[in-house]
Amino acid sequence: MKAGGSVREQILKAMGHLGILLGAVFAVTVLLAAAPGHHSPTVEAVGLQGAQNPPAQEMPGMDHGKMGTPSAEEKAEESAAMSEMAHMHGGSPHLHMTEMRAPQPGDAERANQIVAQLKVAMEKYKDYHVALNEGFRIFLPNVPQPEYHFTNFSNAFEAAFVFDPAKPTSLLYRKTPDGGYELVGAMYTMPKRATEEQLNARVPLSVAMWHLHTNLCMPPKEQTKTADYTKFGLKGSISTQQACDAAGGTFHPTVFGWMVHVYPYETSPEAIFAMHHHD
Repeated sequence: MKAGGSVREQILKAMGHLGILLGAVFAVTVLLAAAPGHHSPTVEAVGLQGAQNPPAQEMPGMDHGKMGTPSAEEKAEESAAMSEMAHMHGGSPHLHMTEMRAPQPGDAERANQIVAQLKVAMEKYKDYHVALNEGFRIFLPNVPQPEYHFTNFSNAFEAAFVFDPAKPTSLLYRKTPDGGYELVGAMYTMPKRATEEQLNARVPLSVAMWHLHTNLCMPPKEQTKTADYTKFGLKGSISTQQACDAAGGTFHPTVFGWMVHVYPYETSPEAIFAMHHHD
């Protein structure tokens, strides 16, 4: 009887653990279904299992509504797009920026608190090895860039639900002559379906302009290396679905998600919340 009882207890205990696990998965699925820019069917495989070991080439600011493993074509699209977006500014059909709002009571104080919290949290990452050891991954380390995104997949996932100024999606580094990295700023993200009110609730739109990369036409995959990038890509002339279809390309109305850069070591609000770091 004792042996039978022991086996029965072990089975019941195992079933209890399974019930807790399934309940947790269900809760996460419900939360994801309610979150902007998220689709629950694709999250379990990557969001729960892959968060500890994200791919080194994960796109910073990616839309976490589509968290499945990217195909080779998607990786090529991401790489081509990322290599072109570093110097983009307003006035481009490939870049949508929020409009600056009139300052509201408390906006300046909120912005100052964000910068203060970020600056403290970033201090240890001045040694980029610490960032790497804590799960940040360099995006396209072999592609020359003005700024390199060291992205933390877990922070990006969390940012889809809550905002913690001390947990940016990406740290922004500049390459140093000795081959190392100098920390200059950070990037916060939100899913691309977030509203301007939701963006404003995180970083006031009276001090910062969030941006979204739009209207991307990528060439046919067999032409990725030989395509005319005066037409394709985030600097190309093609910016509509119709023109992209006519060229045989693949059109993306939006790519990645909402992004905002913060450079807490600067001294003026304009430089702190600039699109890009300037010397």
